[in-house]
Amino acid sequence: MAKRKTPKSEKIVDLKPKAEKISEKQLTKVQDVINRINRGQLELGIMETRKHSILHSIARVQDELTLLQEEFKKEYGTYDVNIQDGSINYPENGEVNKKD
Repeated sequence: MAKRKTPKSEKIVDLKPKAEKISEKQLTKVQDVINRINRGQLELGIMETRKHSILHSIARVQDELTLLQEEFKKEYGTYDVNIQDGSINYPENGEVNKKD
């Protein structure tokens, strides 16, 4: 039996109609996933903003500590203080660079 060859110029046409929209169930599911991503990103942004604010607060408190250390150094010759009982830890040689 002879086989018939079709010319290459002929296009194959898909007669099955193409869908114009995804199903309602798929739409709901994709919307839910996108909403969860958006909520996560929003929460992360809020946390980063709080982190930034806390870092600024820490910097201010560290500045306060530096001022206290300078005050102790000026008054006692050292800022090495035991924060549990307030005792001053003087250098081993006992010398204090106190200027009067």
